Amino acid sequence: MATPLHPYSQTGMAASTRNIHPVWLRITHWLNALAVSIMITSGWRIYNASPLYEFRFAGGMTLGGWLGGALQWHFAGMWLLAANGLFYLTMNVGSGRLVRRFFPLSLRAFAIDLTAALRGRLSHVDLRHYNAVQRVAYLFAMLNIAVLVLSGLVLWKSVQFDTLRALLGGYETARHIHFIAMAFLSAFILVHVLMVALVPRTLAAMIRGK
Repeated sequence: MATPLHPYSQTGMAASTRNIHPVWLRITHWLNALAVSIMITSGWRIYNASPLYEFRFAGGMTLGGWLGGALQWHFAGMWLLAANGLFYLTMNVGSGRLVRRFFPLSLRAFAIDLTAALRGRLSHVDLRHYNAVQRVAYLFAMLNIAVLVLSGLVLWKSVQFDTLRALLGGYETARHIHFIAMAFLSAFILVHVLMVALVPRTLAAMIRGK
């Protein structure tokens, strides 16, 4: 029976230095990170102008300085996210990476990997493969961003997207959907950054590709 490669053996080191993330993926990843950061922080400033709930975000956490400035930043981030996100999705689908990296999925595999992650026993030796928790989390993030974009279109051009507005339950409901989707995305980013801190090799791989 073949023994598994030790991550620090000569062969294991050769495997660990293989190209994990192509150049297009690394560029789109960091551009997405920039666009999302701009949209979230400027969105908090926009929210403060007409809050949905009984709280406001601290001014130091927001971008734009005032409502007009925040809207300009938000639209700039929107176009960057739309163009870059479309290119990211096209490349993932066209190259077959979406299927290879994120499927198949099963509830059993997710439950096993989630239990291992909560116990701190989930392996991250081979960064070329996503575990079931990562697959679900990344797919959820993609779908969540799609919800953000669709609800954002209703808030931006409510009259022009009247059918979409109706599907989302009206303008005010779209505002709640947009905010909740933003909260989910912020939570994903927080967990994502935490996992990078726990497994710093993932950051090096996203910068160098290997």
